[in-house]
Amino acid sequence: MPIEQRGVDTIPDEERTSGPRDLVSILLGSNLCLGVIIFGWLPPSFGLGWWASVSSIVVGTLVGTVLTAPLALVSLRTATNLSTSSGAQFGVRGRLVGSVVGLLLALGYTALTVWIGGDVMVSVLGRLFGLPADGGAYAVVYAVLAAATVAGAVYGYRVLLAMSRVLAIGMTALLVLGVIAYAPHFTTAALPDAGGYLLDGFWPTWLLATVAAGLSGPIAFITLLGDYTRYISPARHSSRRVLHATWLGLILGLLVPQLFGTFTAYAAHSALDYAGPLVTAAPTWYLIPLLLAASAGSVGNAGLMLYSMGLDLDAILPRASRARATCAVAVVATLCVFIGHYAWNAQSAMTSFVLLLTAIGTPWAVIALIGFTRTRGDYDPDALQVFNRRARGGIYWYRAGWNIPATVSWATGAGIGLLAVSLPSHEGPLLSLTGGVDCSFLLSGLVGGLVYLALTPRRTSPGLEPRQEPARAESRL
Repeated sequence: MPIEQRGVDTIPDEERTSGPRDLVSILLGSNLCLGVIIFGWLPPSFGLGWWASVSSIVVGTLVGTVLTAPLALVSLRTATNLSTSSGAQFGVRGRLVGSVVGLLLALGYTALTVWIGGDVMVSVLGRLFGLPADGGAYAVVYAVLAAATVAGAVYGYRVLLAMSRVLAIGMTALLVLGVIAYAPHFTTAALPDAGGYLLDGFWPTWLLATVAAGLSGPIAFITLLGDYTRYISPARHSSRRVLHATWLGLILGLLVPQLFGTFTAYAAHSALDYAGPLVTAAPTWYLIPLLLAASAGSVGNAGLMLYSMGLDLDAILPRASRARATCAVAVVATLCVFIGHYAWNAQSAMTSFVLLLTAIGTPWAVIALIGFTRTRGDYDPDALQVFNRRARGGIYWYRAGWNIPATVSWATGAGIGLLAVSLPSHEGPLLSLTGGVDCSFLLSGLVGGLVYLALTPRRTSPGLEPRQEPARAESRL
């Protein structure tokens, strides 16, 4: 299969041969991995009981999916990825905000997936063959996973789609076997080693789990969904079918692995760590299936994340090819894996990462959705590519390529979110206004959206007035 040559340029309709079923396959297959499963461990590690943990994940996932899924329709109309499409609201240069947000999201999740997958692989190999869990073993396993991930990401969408189709079936079977393997040790009581509620109260802890474990899953896709729907043709598939496929793919692709993570956390009594107890509690017959899940599942998920990172870096640096951009960000992601293994506490690192990125990313997603609603999905795909062609002009040029009101709205919302966040090592000054409960994503999205509506009257939204002159390719940036 040839290497994909497309970056963030507009996909011609004859190449848009995917459909809603492919979208479900890629969202389900790529997420059935330890990098997503481990988020189900967070609520038990916060001190919540079984039903409280399950409810926090389900509620957070459903709420996040309602917000995130409609973004899939943007790239269905623009035939490019979501960060580039956001130029309709932020300007053809201002859409770099979305590229940076997407780059950070994908970087964190790629590193996390390789990190947890590698840790489980080393532990399983230790039980099977006596492999010592030293620095050399971890380095080799991380390197092998990273290399396989880069290969899939460089070859591009078609290879990743084919891989996801296989993983959707294979990983589902492995998780079913996992339920059988860990069922004898399952308990619904809160894990005593967690030390009680993390935030010294049920509701603050439950809300933290709802955001960190549930909501963070769909929010991770705010810039990723367009990577897949840009290959679906609106001439052959309706927006309703694509939206329904996105809902189904996100809900199944996130709830199935995360609830498996919650189940195994209680079965393995994984209060302070997940990977080690998971392997220790596994019966011998499940070690090979667990090794397959840790390796193949991690490559599938990290490959898609790395693919998205390559697109976002390609959007930031138009002269770089997608393949070169993918290799560059792979090096950074691999460095983050080693730092995470040797320097970070898993629970604190994961919680801080998802809360910070949720606070930053939510207002961007809200502004993009407001723009989609205002224009009824009517975009000028050619004008969105002005920055990539190093040209000027077009309907989304605004002021020197930036829509200042949209950028200010995002920055205001993100700033409020960061001031209202509650991290394991830091509490924002606005927490006193919310009773100590982390409402950072609500405040960031609400403030960002309201400021954007106030600063951009509907009549001035691009797409609601006559088209401007085409971009002038001869005018270099």
